[in-house]
Amino acid sequence: MLNSDVPSNSRPVDPQGAGPATARRAGTGPYLDEVRGTGAAHTPVWFMRQAGRSLPEYRELRAGSTMLEACFDPEMTCEITVQPVRRHGVDAAIFFSDIVIPLAAAGVDIDIVPGTGPVVATPIRDEAGVAALPDLTPDRLEKIGEAVRLVIAELDPHVALIGFAGAPFTLASYLIEGGPSRNHEHTKSLMYSRPDVWHALMSKLADLTTVFLRAQIGAGVDAVQLFDSWAGALSLRDYRSMVLPHSAGIFADEVISTVPRTHFGVGTGELLGAMGEAGPEVVGVDWRIPLDDAAGRVPGKVLQGNLDPAMLFADRSALDSEVRRILDEGSRARELGACGHVFNLGHGVLPATDPGAVTHVVELVHELSGK
Repeated sequence: MLNSDVPSNSRPVDPQGAGPATARRAGTGPYLDEVRGTGAAHTPVWFMRQAGRSLPEYRELRAGSTMLEACFDPEMTCEITVQPVRRHGVDAAIFFSDIVIPLAAAGVDIDIVPGTGPVVATPIRDEAGVAALPDLTPDRLEKIGEAVRLVIAELDPHVALIGFAGAPFTLASYLIEGGPSRNHEHTKSLMYSRPDVWHALMSKLADLTTVFLRAQIGAGVDAVQLFDSWAGALSLRDYRSMVLPHSAGIFADEVISTVPRTHFGVGTGELLGAMGEAGPEVVGVDWRIPLDDAAGRVPGKVLQGNLDPAMLFADRSALDSEVRRILDEGSRARELGACGHVFNLGHGVLPATDPGAVTHVVELVHELSGK
């Protein structure tokens, strides 16, 4: 476990609790232009999980270190974040982290097990467990802020840096189940049986996520993305009553609302409207929903997505056809009221993906969409 190794910080933080203040960068470039609704010279493109196991340089750098160690090592985090920008020429970097990092920083006994994912030593399934969940204070995030500042120093000013955090429902699922779950039976049992305990847990996790995002914004990220990876397990009714208020509170925070915000989930086609109501400027769409269909579900938003990650394994002819189709859907989505389109996958880059296929997609998107 790394929890005892996460240092406290004696340096002063800004009054908003966002960490040591960093001067904001120029704030221009294809990604930021598009998500602000002003339009970019070409459709911006980046990929979820673009920094990771698909890159040989990542595997070489990570050799001998755990995921938690990597996420709390500012130099390593910086290098991993910048690697896909250097290799692929994407328009945005996503800050290298993990959904459970704020839990680890707060002192929760959690590990990230290779091949399994996050594993919680003592699952939280009752009122006492929620009461014992530690708070996250800004002083515990100095290494996160340091990593952000290192990345900013490395990036071209026109390449945006997107901050990263997991949404309360997904964090709650890991804490309650004790790890990844297919059916989320313990999570739903607590949600239905003890809504008071459920909302208390979600409120604490929303506060924790807010502190985590504020730290990244205070250190200088240009935008943020909130991942609700498991929200697709919920009905629309349950999402609205049990999840939406807590996610909306994060997006409405006075610090977080100063930067462009993206909300993304997997299998959330039926939830897109509600996820848009949470307050982001950008809504991520997985590969199951056409972008022009999504435009009607989340009017007035920028859409992000949504190439199937498996298509990166197809031959170039099939891959190129899919890229063209998605760009065409993005254009139709704009005509139907979407405020823009950020090209991305419908989920993350798969570990066995050929990096050359990723680079090819970036080049093709830039070529086909350039004005």
